[in-house]
Order: sequence, then structure tokens, then C-alpha cells
Amino acid sequence: MILIKNGKIYTMAEKIYESGSILVDNGKIVAVGENVEAPADAEVIDAEGKLVMPGMIEAHCHLGMWEDAIGFEGADGNEAVDPVTPQLRAIDSINPMDRTFEEAREGGITTVCTGPGSANVIGGTFVTIKTYGNRVDDMILKEPAAMKVAFGENPKRTYAEKKISPTTRMATAAILREQLFKAKAYNEKLQKGSQDPDKKPEFDMKMEAMIKVINKEIPLKAHAHRADDIFTALRIAKEFDVDITIDHCTEGHLIADELAKEGKYIINGPHLTERTKFELKNKTFKTPAVLSKAGIKFSITTDHPVVPIQYLPVCAGLAARDGLDEMEALKAITINAAEILGLEDRIGSLEKGKDADIVIMDGHPFELTSRTYAVLIDGKVIFRR
Repeated sequence: MILIKNGKIYTMAEKIYESGSILVDNGKIVAVGENVEAPADAEVIDAEGKLVMPGMIEAHCHLGMWEDAIGFEGADGNEAVDPVTPQLRAIDSINPMDRTFEEAREGGITTVCTGPGSANVIGGTFVTIKTYGNRVDDMILKEPAAMKVAFGENPKRTYAEKKISPTTRMATAAILREQLFKAKAYNEKLQKGSQDPDKKPEFDMKMEAMIKVINKEIPLKAHAHRADDIFTALRIAKEFDVDITIDHCTEGHLIADELAKEGKYIINGPHLTERTKFELKNKTFKTPAVLSKAGIKFSITTDHPVVPIQYLPVCAGLAARDGLDEMEALKAITINAAEILGLEDRIGSLEKGKDADIVIMDGHPFELTSRTYAVLIDGKVIFRR
């Protein structure tokens, strides 16, 4: 049992305690408040003069998929030989012993949704994991978490070099539609086959993965930067009545009113990069503020390794500098990200019954000189400065 006391607690549940305590037991938060009693044998962490907040959450990255400081040997995020690979699973590529996991948790990032890159139209499934552990199977919060799909320049660039489709945005959309049509048909045959074995379809591993999308068990996780690509992603999701998140949404500030009407979750970023391709020409740290003012629920992403994951709070802080309300910026890397991932019942805020993923900092996370003092994941102190 652990008692964190005397800290300024940002619960991210509409409550800030100027001098509060958190009691942790069996990996869960037992109590949060100003006067929390604990057994005499509880381990005590004195957080006086420090800020206490939920573990930060990265809702879109590739942590463990591209290993640090090496090339081909550790590049396991894009199977760029077939534009349709829904059967691929991130858990089979993640190396949790890569040092970027240590940097993540020491930076206060305790949960990530990580998975394939954007070379393929359909890239495979993402997984949501805690950032502590040496075996990915023991780190999983949700698997599969989403099906990665990509629009815009990346699939075009990848397959134009190979002189196969897609080389246009039309082809990208058509390939995705074709697979969704096939998945619907496969799913219908499975249902008929459950009543009549003679009607059961021949096993198709790609379609087995895709029917989770058709049944709304997982959303499409749509890589889309430019406004027209965002609208194409939304159009296809409507056509097939499937769930979707818009990831990156670089031109979201140009179409915020339209996005507000759609009511879909946005994962915005990365912002702390150069404009490496044409579809990023309108990239700006002002986008989160515009999305927020339009009433859109969003989180902020580093897209690690594009921006090293430990700088997630820096990205949120720079968005706050460019007009995003400070509390909304904090929500974008905690409770909003949890809700987008469908895990708000477990992570994202400091409330009784939730996972004890807790970060103690010696200053505000948006201040560049602030450092983590201690980090707990599932109630275990995994880092202490």
C-alpha cells in the first residue's frame, strides 16, 4: 500500500486538490482527497511542493515498432509489399526492451496506443499497452485497439515506386472500399454458416481481422493530414457504418466546423516537426485551439518516433502557448486520450477504482525545466529520481 501525500493533485476529473493525498493498493487507486487515512505500514511518498497527475497517454504512436538508433534491423512497422495487410498485429513487432520505453515512462507517459505505419492502405491492428514490462503480452490493455488505414501521400508514394496500385487517392479509397465490401460479405456468410455449416466460408485471415471493424468492435484508425483526405475517410466510414478516428488531422483547423458536425474523435499532431511533405504545408500548433473552440474531443500525439515520445507534454504545452486552454491541453494527453481509446474507466484521471498510473513532477508539465520525480504504473513505483 502506498500513500502519496501533500501534493497539488490534478485529478483530471474536474477537481484540483491544492494539498491532497492518494492511497494506492493492489494496483488501484483506493482514495483521493484532502484527508486520506492510510495504515501505519503504508509506504509514504511526500509530494510537498510537487504536482501530481494521471499518467500521460499517447493515443497514436509507433513505440517499439521502430527501434531506437538502428535501421532495417529494428524497422518493423511497415510490411510495404502489399497495400492490404489487416491480418498484421502490432504485438508481433513490439520490442518492449527498446530504450524508448524507458524514456517514455521516465517522461511520465504510462499508456500508449501503438501500431503499424502508414505505407499501406490497410496496415494492421494497433494495441494499447502500458509502458512498463519486458513481455508485451503482460502489458496489454486492449488488443486489438484499432485497424490502421492510411490516406494521402504515404500509400501513393510507397506503391508508385513499385508501379502497382494505389498510385492515386482514388485507388486508395477504392481499395479500402473493396476490402470493407468483402468483409461485410464474409461476415454475412459466417453468420449463415453458424446455422448451416455448408454455408460457412473458407477461412480468410484478412477478413477475420476486418470483421472486427464491420462489427464495430474496433474503429478504423485513419491516417489523414489534408482536408480532402479527412473527408474521404469520413465518407467511407459513413458508407459502411463503421467507427473511425481521424489521426493527424493536420488541416483540421481549416475544417473545424465540418468536423464538429461529424462528432468523431481526433488525434492531432505531430506538430513539433518540419513540413516534410506537401500535405503538411498548413501544419500549425494553433490547430488544437481551433478544434477545442469548435467543441471537438481530441488528443495530442507525438507520432513517435517522429517526435520522441517523452516530449508529449512539451507538444501539449506548445499548443497551450498558441491558444489552447491549459486544462484542455492537459486533458488532451490524459482523460481525452483515454476516452478516445475507450479506456476512460481505467486510465486518464485520478479517481477511486482506476489503475494507479500516477506521475509526480517537480513543476508543471508544460514548463521545460520540470522533471518527473516519480512514476507509478499499476501501483508500482517504476521510476524515482
